Parts: sequence; C-alpha cells; structure tokens
Amino acid sequence: MSKAAKVKQADTPIFTPTPEAKAQAKSKRLIALGLWLVAIILEAVAILWVLRPSFDELVASQGFPQWRWWTLIGFVVVIGLLAIAGSLLWKQANRLDPASRKEPVRFFIQNQLGAFIALLAFLPLIAMIFLNKDMDSKQKGIAGAAAIIVALAATAMGIDFKPMSQEQLAVESQVVTQLVGQDLVWWSAGGNVVHLCQGVSDLQNVTTQVSSGPVADALASGKQGITLELASELSQCGLPTPGNLPEIVQWVRSARGL
Repeated sequence: MSKAAKVKQADTPIFTPTPEAKAQAKSKRLIALGLWLVAIILEAVAILWVLRPSFDELVASQGFPQWRWWTLIGFVVVIGLLAIAGSLLWKQANRLDPASRKEPVRFFIQNQLGAFIALLAFLPLIAMIFLNKDMDSKQKGIAGAAAIIVALAATAMGIDFKPMSQEQLAVESQVVTQLVGQDLVWWSAGGNVVHLCQGVSDLQNVTTQVSSGPVADALASGKQGITLELASELSQCGLPTPGNLPEIVQWVRSARGL
C-alpha cells in the first residue's frame, strides 16, 4: 500500500482557525451579544413600564389599557426575533472558531449560550405577565401564551444540536489531506455532507450550487462534515483505499461526538 493511501490515527491534531475566520467569528459574536443585550433591555422595559400602568390610567381605561396590551405583544415578538437572530449569529461564529471538547464546561456553555439567553430574556417576563393583577384573565392568558410560544421557539433556535468542535475540524481536515493529497472538499448548497472530489455520484445532476474549498470552509457553511461513505467515494474519485478505512471512519465519528 502506498504511503499516500495510509492514514495514521495519531493523537487528535489541533485546529487553529485562520485570522480571517477568527475576525469573522469575533464580529458575529459581538453583534449577537449586542442583539441579546437589547432583548434583555426590552424585557426590563416591558416589566417595569408596560406592565405597570398608573392608577389614573387604569381608572380611565376601566382596566388594563388596550394599547399597553398590544405594546406588550409587540415587545414579546421583538424580543423573540432579537434572541433568535443573536443565536443564529452565535452558532455561525462557533463554526468559524469552535471550542474544544477537551474543555467540556466551556464547550457546553459556548455552544448552548443562545438557549440560556432566550430563557433569561423570557422567564422573568412570563412570570410577571401571569402575576400581573391589572390585566383580566383573557388579556393575561393570550399574552402569557404568546410569550411562552415565542420563548420556546427562541430557546429551540438557541440550542446547537450538532455543535462543532476543534477536534472534528482538525481530524476531518487531516483525513481529507491524507486521503486526497490536500485539504480540498466539494459540497452542494442543498447537501448535508462534503465529498472528496467533484465527480462523486451525489454531486451529479444537483440543482443547487456546487462549491469547493477547505474542510473548515465547508463546515463553517453549515455542513455536518465529510461523508462517512468513504469507501464508495474513494472508488469514485479513483483514489487508493487505506487498509484501516473502518478505523478512520470511527475516528471521524468519535471526533464528531457520535
């Protein structure tokens, strides 16, 4: 077997993002933090102002003013949109500059921070809606239900169910480099995985754009990683198949936390 066809499973290599990737990640994280801060400020405004009409206003409106109720609904929607937008940017940043699984606490917090922020932005507000003594039961029920639904959506969007890690990027880049000869993969806009060459069957007759580049670029664009059907792809690409291919596939799976 040729040296090029043999992939060694050495200690997990270290992935270092490019300066450009780190700069993009920093920018996205700063914007996300800004959006989350605005969301929490709006939550405070909703609790301290929207939900607290003056006695004279309550008397004049014969109950909780309708305009305040609609304003509260608007606050709930805007807070949810800000929380979700921040989470999407934060997850994009984590793909550009991921954390390491060797630091499990940091890895968990960094990848699930969006969900925690969504809870922080909604739980106090939901509690104050249901504890409010000025709204009638209908107003309270609709506003509370709306806040719960938006909170659940924002929390779900904040969860990263398949977080990227430094180990995954490093391992997959090394595997591709040693199998193909360089860190170059191909992927389609509509696919979930990346491929070892442009000629594989999965990329034939696709209706979406086909891109190429390093593994890090593919994974930063949202792809899950290289295909695990490596035997088929190596054959289609005319590349030698290493004897330890099953172990290589398991190595990649382990790096993904599967």
